[in-house]
Amino acid sequence: MGISVREIPDTSIFDLRLSRRGKRLNRMCAALCSPAERDAFKKDEEAFMERFSLNEQEKQLIRSRDFKGLIEAGMNIYAMLKIGSASGNSLYRMGAQMRGESYEEFLATRNMKDAV
Repeated sequence: MGISVREIPDTSIFDLRLSRRGKRLNRMCAALCSPAERDAFKKDEEAFMERFSLNEQEKQLIRSRDFKGLIEAGMNIYAMLKIGSASGNSLYRMGAQMRGESYEEFLATRNMKDAV
């Protein structure tokens, strides 16, 4: 018996296909677990991205902090939290950007109004 998969509008399912596509991005973000690597990223993002052989499209997604684009490019949400943390973007700020909302609009939809 096959598994029936129903698509959910406006979502990306992180599957093997996306995992392969985002391999370089996810490796780069995994490195950000190390304080020394976070410092290296903050000091020179371009050199840091080059170390992980990111292509120009991937670099542009990082430069512009296009979190929705990063997910579509195969970045795992947990890896994305590393880039968010290293660049001063909280989960809720990333969520607002991905939904095309201001931070305040996004917070109004949350159950915990004082979350960051």
